[in-house]
Amino acid sequence: MAGFGLHSDLSRRAVYAVMAAAMGTTVTAVATVAAPHAAAEEFVYLLNVTVRPGYNFASPDAALTYGRGVCAKLAEGTAYGQLVDDVRRDFGTADEFQASYLVSQAVNELCPEMIWQLRSSASGYRSGEVR
Repeated sequence: MAGFGLHSDLSRRAVYAVMAAAMGTTVTAVATVAAPHAAAEEFVYLLNVTVRPGYNFASPDAALTYGRGVCAKLAEGTAYGQLVDDVRRDFGTADEFQASYLVSQAVNELCPEMIWQLRSSASGYRSGEVR
């Protein structure tokens, strides 16, 4: 019996050591994945707004700055219609879809926590109407 108790104690220690190592690996993996997540969202935004014709950003930094500006305006309470009109004015386009696309890409990829706010501000929106 004493030998069994010793074996059980060693097994328990081995299990704890494996669990601790696995938890450490998980924490490291989560920390490693969390940082690139934001970079991945920026990459998707850049891909979507620089490949699509019509925006002609001078650089990737200019595109990110513009998208973050859309997020900042939304955070300040600017309504969807005004955001779309701002994009149309800034890019000299009458294409509402193009303007709406840029707004939605910025919010979806750069400030996804504000999607609900954007949707709420777009409720009842009519093309050409500024609220």
